[in-house]
This record gives sequence, C-alpha cells and structure tokens, in this order.
Amino acid sequence: MSLPSVPAIETRGLRRVYKTKPKPIVALDGIDLEVAPGEFFGLLGPNGAGKTTLIKILTTLLLPTTGTARVFGFDVARETRQIRRLMNIVAGGEQSGYGLLQVREQLWMFSQFYGLGTREGWQRVDELIEAVGLDEQRNQKVSSLSTGQRQKMNFARGLLNDPWVFFLDEPTLGLDVSAARSVRELVRTWKDALPGRTILLTTHYMAEAEELCERIAIVDHGRILAIGTPDELKHRVQSESIFRLEVDRLERGAGALAGLPGVVSASTATDGTTPAPDGVQTLNLILDNDTALGGVVTALGSMGAQIVALRKSEPSLEDVFVELVGRGFDEDGAGSNGHHEAVAR
Repeated sequence: MSLPSVPAIETRGLRRVYKTKPKPIVALDGIDLEVAPGEFFGLLGPNGAGKTTLIKILTTLLLPTTGTARVFGFDVARETRQIRRLMNIVAGGEQSGYGLLQVREQLWMFSQFYGLGTREGWQRVDELIEAVGLDEQRNQKVSSLSTGQRQKMNFARGLLNDPWVFFLDEPTLGLDVSAARSVRELVRTWKDALPGRTILLTTHYMAEAEELCERIAIVDHGRILAIGTPDELKHRVQSESIFRLEVDRLERGAGALAGLPGVVSASTATDGTTPAPDGVQTLNLILDNDTALGGVVTALGSMGAQIVALRKSEPSLEDVFVELVGRGFDEDGAGSNGHHEAVAR
C-alpha cells in the first residue's frame, strides 16, 4: 500500500488570536509545521502554550485567524467534511457520553454518529471493545467505569471510524501508572497495524513524548521553538560528550588524561589521589566527541588502570526546554517529575 503523496498535516503562518479585553490573546503566532504520513509527532509544551488551540484548528473545531492548515491536503476552513471523515480525536479527562448507557450501547451510538450501518456498527464496536481490553465491562454502565476504563472507552470511540490521522490531546492526563501504560500500548499497537496511520500527540509530560514520538516540536507562547528527533533536540544543549568512568588503580590521577586529543577536561570525584575504600575511583570526562574516548581507554590501559564501569551522561528534554524558554515545566504548574514513573517501562 503506497502512502499519500501529501503531508498528513501541514500549516503555514498559522495564527489564532482571541479577542479578549483588555487586550487580545495570541494563542498561535505563525506556526509552520509539516507532519509526514505514518509519523508519530509530538507537541511538547506547558499549559497555555497553544497546543490545544492547534489541535482544535486541525480538527476543524476552530478557524484560524490567518494562515493555512491542511490535513492530508484538505483545507481546515473549506473542506471540513473531508477532514472529519479521516480523522478523530481523544482528549485527556474526556467525559463524553451518557452515564446511564452501557459501554457497548454508548459506542454503538457513536458508530451511528459516524455513519456506520447497524450491522457494521455492532461488529466494529465489539472488535474495539476487545482491542482496548474492556470485555468484562462491555455491559457495564459508563457511570461506573474507572478513569482508566473510561479513557479506554474513549479510545474505542475515537477509532470507530478507522481514522488516518489520530489527534491525542493529553491522553494520559490524570491516569495512574498502569492505566497510562495501557493507553500508550494501545496507541502504539493501533498505529503499527497499518502503514500511513498518523498520530499527533500533545503533552507536557516529557518522558511520554520521548518514549512515543519520532519527532517533537517544543512549543511555548504560541510559537514553535525547536523541532527534531529527541536525540537532535538534546544535542542542542550538549555539544560535547560527557562520560563517567569507574576505574581502579588510577595512580597518576586524572591530570594525566587532560592533554590527550579531544579531552576537554578530566577530573575525579575525590581529590585525585585518594582512592575509594574499594580502590575504585570515579572519573569525570568531557570530550569533544565520542571518538576521543578510544584514546582515553588506551591511555588508562597503559597506566595499568582497569575500567570497572562506564556511563555516558545524556541531557533530558527538560534540559532542552529550560535552555529554550528559560524555565522548567514545574514553574508552569505542569511538573514532569511526578509523571516520570508513569511512563517508565
């Protein structure tokens, strides 16, 4: 199956201004974005960065003030019907539906909204109930579902029309560790099942974006500050290679390594002469690039030192964010530390 020749998502000079008093609020300020068919793309930013506004425009729920936005070549302002046929959206904390209905009844009702025939609708509902792991809850009232079960049902609803582009707006917001992991696994399974399926994920959980997304745009105050793979973004804040080595019998100290090619600095966690009780010392190295490590290893061997452990220090996406906007997520009330456990595998 060949992928579409047009971008799955494309925006040019996209602006959205809310006319509020005493002065207008610029939610999006010239967004240029292109997402390829089949890509898992993430928008990472704090609350109020403009992520949800962008999602609303791309899903035809909100018109842009200026600029253009297209989904698989269809214009969001003029071709809303075509776009709605090939996309769907699931948001975190979503409370859609009727509590008195059973899960199966609720999903069938939405299948009719999406234009599925009666037989096709029931078949699709039963397939998705099984796919999202709600077999035991199929005849349970929606009002009695847990938060995680309700979000699984929302995912089943979002997949009823078999979308080509799936918009996920903070999909794990408020979920516990187990439920968040289950939702992410469901998303990956759906996307991998068919080439060309595209996902745009908005989140302020950095570890979630890094785990799921092939490329990420960091957004703040309605502007894209940087776009790239997680590794490319991290490289923006760390041009040198930082290594932490544990060695024994380092009799000549770290100073003997400082003059080697590619070594920016070398130091030990102690004073450089007194080894740890077990004879192992920690050596901190900053190198021009990874290739300089070979010369360090050779030099250590010639000194009779033995490497016990080696670890490369990597910056985090939070480091990238702080570098770009001058503050961390916690300062926006959208802390990431509390969610790192939820996205651990």
